[in-house]
Amino acid sequence: MSSPKKVVIATRESRLALWQAEHVKALLEQQLGWQVELLGMTTQGDQILDRSLSKVGGKGLFVKELETALADGRADLAVHSLKDVPMDLPEGFALACVMEREDPRDAFVSNQFGTLADLPAGAVVGTSSLRRQVLIRALRPDLKIMPLRGNLDTRLRKLDEGHYQAIVLAAAGLKRLGLAGRIRSVFEETDMLPAAGQGALGIEVRADRQDMLDGLATLAHMPSWLAVTAERAVSRAMGGSCSMPLAAFTRGAAADGLLRLDAAWGDPGDLGDEVVQAAPRPLSPLVRVSEQAVVTNQGQARDLGERVAALLRAGGAQGLSVH
Repeated sequence: MSSPKKVVIATRESRLALWQAEHVKALLEQQLGWQVELLGMTTQGDQILDRSLSKVGGKGLFVKELETALADGRADLAVHSLKDVPMDLPEGFALACVMEREDPRDAFVSNQFGTLADLPAGAVVGTSSLRRQVLIRALRPDLKIMPLRGNLDTRLRKLDEGHYQAIVLAAAGLKRLGLAGRIRSVFEETDMLPAAGQGALGIEVRADRQDMLDGLATLAHMPSWLAVTAERAVSRAMGGSCSMPLAAFTRGAAADGLLRLDAAWGDPGDLGDEVVQAAPRPLSPLVRVSEQAVVTNQGQARDLGERVAALLRAGGAQGLSVH
C-alpha cells in the first residue's frame, strides 16, 4: 500500500486565513487521504496597515508571497479568499478549484445600532473598501466614512474601542470564525451588492502540477465556480482591482443554468484614506446594470460578465485601462 500523498498549504497567518487553510486541510485528509501541513506566511498586505490597499498595489499584495512559495516548491497549494485574488493570475499559476460559497453578503456590525438606517446623521462608519464606501454613501450620504484596515479581530477591536459607531464586514468571515453573534443585521444584496467572489474560497496551484489539479477537482463546487467566474469577468473587463468601486454578484444557477448578474459602479470622488463626509463635489450617481443568461461552462460565464461590463461602461462607468 502506497503512503499518503504529502502536501503543504501556503496560507496567511491571520485567524481567518488559518481557518480557511485548516478547513481545506481537513477536507483533503478526509476525502483524499492526503497528509497535509500548513506553511504560515506574512504578506505585504498584512504588513501595510497605514494606507488603503488601492494606494499600495491592490489586493494582490495578499497573495504574492504565497505564489513565491508555490513557485519555489515550499508549498503545493495556496488557499485564498477569492475576492483577494487578482483577476488574472501570473503566468505559471492556475486556479485549481472554487469551493462552495459561504454567505456572500455584507454585515452591519455595531455595538449601539441595529441597522445602517438607525445611525444618526454624522455617525462614523468604518470600511476601507471603495465598493462599500460608494454603496454606503448612496444609501446614507449624511454619514462619515473612515478607513478601517487590519484583520478581522483588529477591525472589531477598533469598533469596540469606540473609533466607529459601526463597521461593515463580510458576513462569511464572521460566520467562519464563529463570530456571527457580532452581526447586527445583514445587508440585502439589492442595497449592498457584494464584491466579485465574496464569500468564496479559491485554491491556487502551479499550472504544471497536474497531480494537484486532478486531486483538488474533488473539492470544486461548480455552481459557485461559474457564479464567481461571471463576477470576476466583470472586474477583468473593467480593468478592475480594489482601486475600483465596483460590485458584481450573481443569482440563480438553478437546474436550468439561468444566471442573473447584477453589477454596480460608483464615482469614487475623494474616497480613500481620508475621512469622507457628504461628498465635497457633485458626484455621478451609481451605475447599476443587470443581465441574465444560461451559463453551463466557464466560457459562457465569462461572456456574461463581459456583457455586463459593457453595459456598465454604456451607463457611464469608468473602467481602468487593461494591460
